Amino acid sequence: MVSSEQSQFQTFPMAKHGGRTKPASFLSDWFLFVGGALAAFLMVWALWSFFSPIPTPSFSASPVSDKASAAAAEFLRCPDGSGPNPLHDPPDPTFYDDPKLSYTMDTPPVKNWDEKRKNWLRQHPSFAAGAGNRIFMVTGSQPKPCKNPIGDYLLLKLFKNKVDYCRRHGIDIFYNNVLLQPKMFSFWAKTATVKAAMLAHPEAEWIWWVDSDAAFTDMDFKLPLERYREHNFVVHGWPHLAEETKSWTSINAGVFLIRNCQWAMDFMDTWADMGPQSPDYEKWGEILSSTFKDKIFPESDDQSGLIYLFLNEKEKWGNKIYVESEYYFEGYWVEIVGASFDNITGRYTEIEKKVPGLRRRHAEKVSESYGKVWEEQLKDAGYGKGSWRRPFITHFTGCQPCSGNHNQMYSGQTCFDAMQKALLFADNQVLRNYGFVHPDLLDPSTVDSVPFDYPA
Repeated sequence: MVSSEQSQFQTFPMAKHGGRTKPASFLSDWFLFVGGALAAFLMVWALWSFFSPIPTPSFSASPVSDKASAAAAEFLRCPDGSGPNPLHDPPDPTFYDDPKLSYTMDTPPVKNWDEKRKNWLRQHPSFAAGAGNRIFMVTGSQPKPCKNPIGDYLLLKLFKNKVDYCRRHGIDIFYNNVLLQPKMFSFWAKTATVKAAMLAHPEAEWIWWVDSDAAFTDMDFKLPLERYREHNFVVHGWPHLAEETKSWTSINAGVFLIRNCQWAMDFMDTWADMGPQSPDYEKWGEILSSTFKDKIFPESDDQSGLIYLFLNEKEKWGNKIYVESEYYFEGYWVEIVGASFDNITGRYTEIEKKVPGLRRRHAEKVSESYGKVWEEQLKDAGYGKGSWRRPFITHFTGCQPCSGNHNQMYSGQTCFDAMQKALLFADNQVLRNYGFVHPDLLDPSTVDSVPFDYPA
């Protein structure tokens, strides 16, 4: 409120010609005195507040112990500096200072990479903690606009999907849309990108390539890295199909996990030597076509080349390649999309009705803890085809969203509708943390608010 004295001062008539009457001069001096005293008081108060502990906010709906309150206050006041520190790069030489180091595929191979990575981590100790499980995701598309009128729209939605997954799991992501090796076009472009990512991110143990036309459809699922501790390369497929029938579709190279190590550097060079920049490109096309009888085009391709190395060089390469078939490390969209998304949503809703903890609202940052609760409830759901568990990654192989040159087995509209369903199915898992969901998986523009304690 405004004091009566201030009100009187504010309405006191001013003398003409800028002069002041005696009463006005007296009040003005008094006001300056009070103002000065108030300013001094505020300064003392501010200094006292600065040096005093920050009070812990109190929320009556969620009481916490005094010990927890003190810990929270300490955390807010004094960050302890734990976690990776991107502001620290010591002047000591690293492998980056070697003028002979090259990021390209057609240069002398990288040697002693394991030791170089270890030395870099020693020089950057804040990145060393957790380095053994750190993942860096890589994806990308062509440099030019899509020929398909809705291609760029779909690629944006597919990229958003990957960003959503990475944000929820603390994974950094790189989207590349240039040819780092101009001769390595189409599916071969990924090899040059992955090698460059390995060099650019020595803090990461795993580089995770995900094709642009693949979508995460289980935002809670985490890679079982412990399962791959003795391997350096993980890819989805069927080992018996590769070994018995030698089918070029027995393994899908569109999604893979590769360890950031010397073995991987050598493997990428060997794999890339089958590509279009190699003088042996045509020869490899003939070898792969004669090995895989169901291969539908004569050129050497990355997928056939990968299967060839897995089958024919077991000791050097194959024994370190883990062919994952127990869950949808990537799954063919035709066998996933359809009524299955609605059925899966129904089953998950029934679980939420029975488990109050899964209905609890929570910050997106702690979503992984709820993923663990989900895993307890999904023990009997199974994996892969026929399971009512959310498929981890749905891969739109053959849809070609950018070019529009889809496989003639299905129509472009079928591909588009399937992508919309998969993307909105995943988006609902994300939006739930923001209080909304899409009621219709074919309508991306409409959302409904989620009631409290839904679906009790």
